[in-house]
Amino acid sequence: MSTLKPASAADAEIPPRGNRLAGRVVLLFGGGSVGEGWGNGKATAVAYAQEGAIVIAVDRALDAARETEVIIAELGGRCVAMQADVTNSASIQAVVETVLDAHGRIDVLHNNVGTTIMGGPVELSEEEWDVVLDVNLKSAFLTCKHVLPAMLRQGRGAIVNISSMAAIRYTGYPYSAYYAAKAGVNQFTVGLALQYARQGIRANAIMPGLMNTPLIYQQIGSQYADIEAMVQARHEACPVGRMGTGWDIAHAAVFLASDAAAYITGVCLPVDGGLTCKAT
Repeated sequence: MSTLKPASAADAEIPPRGNRLAGRVVLLFGGGSVGEGWGNGKATAVAYAQEGAIVIAVDRALDAARETEVIIAELGGRCVAMQADVTNSASIQAVVETVLDAHGRIDVLHNNVGTTIMGGPVELSEEEWDVVLDVNLKSAFLTCKHVLPAMLRQGRGAIVNISSMAAIRYTGYPYSAYYAAKAGVNQFTVGLALQYARQGIRANAIMPGLMNTPLIYQQIGSQYADIEAMVQARHEACPVGRMGTGWDIAHAAVFLASDAAAYITGVCLPVDGGLTCKAT
């Protein structure tokens, strides 16, 4: 399919209510969506709220975060929309301080923000390289810098970083900065996991495969003759016969953030329908 359903609380894919994260405070960066439909961040914010979490949905575009807030409210959950630039330390610090003032703790930090710019070292400008590294990798460093002190005081916390299968293999797209940034996210996550394991803090990464989210129509579509060709090619490339959705990432994130994953840390988990198992 080449179009995505508008996101609303009536969407049948929304998971049922649960209590795996009851009362937990989740700070999610990238909680809006770049267009109609269910991006990874929006779906994950809703899934967290459906499990009883208090979700702070942060996005560069406040309107996008507020759309998530409205959906969660319609479902009877708790969400507060906030705005921040994840490449700016002061902007992130202000959000973290506001959340701590309101709730006294941050139980889950979820880093969902990402971007791609097509081009190898010859085609990319230095400024474009910096944008991709800053948005995908520096952002995780900055959010952890400001959230980890609170988690250390609490003696517990869970960090979920959204990486990509591009961190570990060539995907066919010419985006060298994205490969480098997501590989950095993986090893940054592993380092966090081992450094803070004895302090009760877990850190894991999710590596989405070929996803059917609003982002691909904006940032990947130019690599194909037309959108229908892109959608068909990506579906066919997946061993299970379809691209993933934001809900596939959301379910994995809820598990990794919950106590069901209490003995899991330092994992870079493919959520890709078997794609990374393929030789080509």
